[in-house]
Amino acid sequence: MTEPTPPSWERATLERIALRALDEQRRARQWSTLIRLLWLTLLFLIVAAALGWIGDATTEPIRTGKHTALVELRGVIGVESRASADKMITALNAAFKDKHTQGVVLRINSPGGSPVQSGYINDEIRRLRAKYPDTPVHVVVQDLCASGGYYVAVAADRIYVDKASLVGSIGVIISGFGFTGTMEKLGVDRRAYTSGDNKDFLDPFAPENPAHKEHAQKMLGEIHQQFIKVVRDGRGKRLKESPEIFSGLIWTGERAVELGLADGFGSLESVARDVIKAERVVDFTPDDNYLEQLSKRLGAGAAESAVRAFSEMLPRGSASLR
Repeated sequence: MTEPTPPSWERATLERIALRALDEQRRARQWSTLIRLLWLTLLFLIVAAALGWIGDATTEPIRTGKHTALVELRGVIGVESRASADKMITALNAAFKDKHTQGVVLRINSPGGSPVQSGYINDEIRRLRAKYPDTPVHVVVQDLCASGGYYVAVAADRIYVDKASLVGSIGVIISGFGFTGTMEKLGVDRRAYTSGDNKDFLDPFAPENPAHKEHAQKMLGEIHQQFIKVVRDGRGKRLKESPEIFSGLIWTGERAVELGLADGFGSLESVARDVIKAERVVDFTPDDNYLEQLSKRLGAGAAESAVRAFSEMLPRGSASLR
C-alpha cells in the first residue's frame, strides 16, 4: 500500500499565510463593528442630551438641611452669555425659594457688560430681598467685579472682596474705529444710502460727525447718571464719595473697602461660615448643557470669540458697562 505523500513546504507556507489573512480580516471586522458601536453610542448621547433625557446626577445639589445658596456670575454680562439676566434671575429665584436656604452668596468674577442686563439682575435682587427679608444676600468678589458686575453687586446686603480684587469702573463706554484714512489710501469709496438724517450714526466708514458725537456723549451721560444713582442707592452712607469714585477708575479690594465700595474681606467659605452661619454650600448656578459643552470643546467657542473680537471693531448699537 502506498503511503500518502507529505505536503510540500510550499503548500504548508501558503496554508499558514491564508489562515493569517483570515484571522486579520476577522479582527478588522471586529474593530469596525466596535467603532460603529461607539459612534452610535456617542450619537445617542448627543441626541438624548439635546432632548433632556439624560443628565449628570452629580451636578444636582442635595438640597436638604440648612445651607448657604451659591449663585455664580462669571464672565461678560450679556443676553446670550452664561451671565445673562435670564439665567441669573432663574438661579437667584431658585436659591431664595429653597426652604433650607439660610442666605445667598452671589460670587462675581466679571468685567461687566450690558447695562440693561445688569439692571435686570440688580432689580431682581432688590425685589427678592424685599420678598424674603429674612434671607440675606451677599456678594463675594473674586478677581474682578467691574462696571456692570459692580452694578449688580450694589444690590446685595454686603460686598466682600479679597484685598487684591479689582473693583469699580463706574462708567459707560461706546467704542469703535474710524476707517476713513485707510479707505482713502486703498481707493475705496463708501456708498451708504439712508432715509433719516442720522441713520448712519457712528458709521466707522464715514468721517466723524460732531452732532453724532455730541448725541453719543449725551446718551453715555444719561446711562452714567443711572449707574451712579444705583450705586448711591445700594451703598448709601457707606460710600465715601470723591470726584474719582464715579470717574471710571478701578480699585483694589483693599482700597474699595476704604472708599465704601465694599464692606470687608471674605471668601465664599468664610461668608457662609462666619456671616450666614451655614457652612454647607449648595450651588444653584445653572450649568452649560451637554451640547454647549461639546460645541466649546469642538472649537465653536473659539469661533464665537473671534466673531465677537471682530465686532468690537464696529460701532456698538448699545452702550457697555465695561
